[in-house]
Amino acid sequence: MGIAAVVRHWRDVKDNFRIAREALLSEQPDTLVLIDYPSFNLRMAAFCRKHLPKTRIIYYIPPKVWAWKKRRVHRIARLCDEVLGIFPFEPAFYAKYGYRCTYVGNPTAEEIERFVQNRKTANAQSRETIALLPGSRPSEISNSLPRMMDAARRFPDYHLVVCAAPGIEDAFYTPYLRAGETLTRDTYATVQQASAAVVNSGTATLETALFGCPQVAVYHLAHSWFFALIRWAQPFVFSIRYFTLVNIIAGKEVIKEYLANDFTADNVATELQRLLTDEVYKKEMLASYKHLSQSLGALPASATAADIITSKR
Repeated sequence: MGIAAVVRHWRDVKDNFRIAREALLSEQPDTLVLIDYPSFNLRMAAFCRKHLPKTRIIYYIPPKVWAWKKRRVHRIARLCDEVLGIFPFEPAFYAKYGYRCTYVGNPTAEEIERFVQNRKTANAQSRETIALLPGSRPSEISNSLPRMMDAARRFPDYHLVVCAAPGIEDAFYTPYLRAGETLTRDTYATVQQASAAVVNSGTATLETALFGCPQVAVYHLAHSWFFALIRWAQPFVFSIRYFTLVNIIAGKEVIKEYLANDFTADNVATELQRLLTDEVYKKEMLASYKHLSQSLGALPASATAADIITSKR
């Protein structure tokens, strides 16, 4: 997201930390549950460990130490009584350093399974569709959607459906849409029935895979030199070869990733053509999706995590 965005919101972050710190001291909870957001939550954990040593600290959805900054694993283990991971490879990663992490299941997989069970009789689209998922932040959408649309419009036999993000008004998308193109807030139903999807990198790539929708992943970076630096530093800084969740979990390239300079309408259109016409290629992708889903398992993540959180250990 860039350093500038962090600087702009630094005062808000400090205020939130103060509010949370005061709440901890006032409530003195038996258990503190940290969820994601490591730069904030690890500071909270350190504060709690120092001032409320009897409070049990649980990290649910811990930092992605398996991707970068591996040294954080020691800090997490020192500060937290329980670490509850949502990726099946996380326990083995922590075990390498002599620490324990419990895999509780994946909440995205759980949510989609619940949706599928409740929508078995969903109506099919009258036309074949291409779903476009341009991200959840205004900057992501404005930087990605024009190129997504450019690529998808090269397939006039397909209905283009843009999936809107929560909290973003419909009017924000209007300038990007032409006659006959649709904006929807029913993202899951759209992806479930789409012939292919263009997806901004993030959790949406995993959701799209679990629905069995062929996809190409994209991500805009304002400074191409920064991505070139990331690519150069990847062997030294990152512990992963890929940047999308689908490929990271699978440990191989299942879907194409077009990031920074590689994210062009031509590249996306070429991949869409393959997804829509090459049955062998599509079959291989769907088979990899199935293996990915099996690796995530069927544990109910929410209930499993809640049982551990509320247990008296």
